[in-house]
Amino acid sequence: MSETIRSFIAFDMDSESVLKKITDVQALLTKTGADLKLVEPRNIHITVRFLGNITPPMVDKIFEEMKKVQFVPFDVKICGAGAFPNVRYPRVLWAGITEGADQLRSIFNQLEPRLRSLGFAPDPKGFNPHLTIARVKSGRNKAELAKLLNETVNYEFGIVRAECLRLKRSDLTPKGPIYSTLKEVCPQK
Repeated sequence: MSETIRSFIAFDMDSESVLKKITDVQALLTKTGADLKLVEPRNIHITVRFLGNITPPMVDKIFEEMKKVQFVPFDVKICGAGAFPNVRYPRVLWAGITEGADQLRSIFNQLEPRLRSLGFAPDPKGFNPHLTIARVKSGRNKAELAKLLNETVNYEFGIVRAECLRLKRSDLTPKGPIYSTLKEVCPQK
């Protein structure tokens, strides 16, 4: 049985000030009494494409395709909070992206056909730029949660620089996932 690697392509969050504001909002979300699993600050990132389980030889093939994506480092403004599929039926809580969303979509749109050529199925959800900050485990106190999300719709978390597109490994553990970088593409500024 060959080893598989659970993986995704993302930009890491390298701004301590933005992460601090995200943890402040996570604390407010927790105070609603909703049944949440918060994303650890060190694990918060902008997912461009979830890949699922890949084989070790696939790592280099994906990396070769990542190197063909054209982008220059850009700013990403993190603003507002919400939920997928919506605040009435929240499953995933997110921080939104206003500025930089077009560049992120461009990167996704360049990657998608390249990944399909490697045998990946199209992403069924498409691409919606965001940062996952928590997952909702049950419907407990969802009215209070929805009220808070509606109050944070314009909350400004700050700006981060998207510089390196990374192929990440996700190792699932009882204490939560551990992410590590397998490969990265960092174009010159």
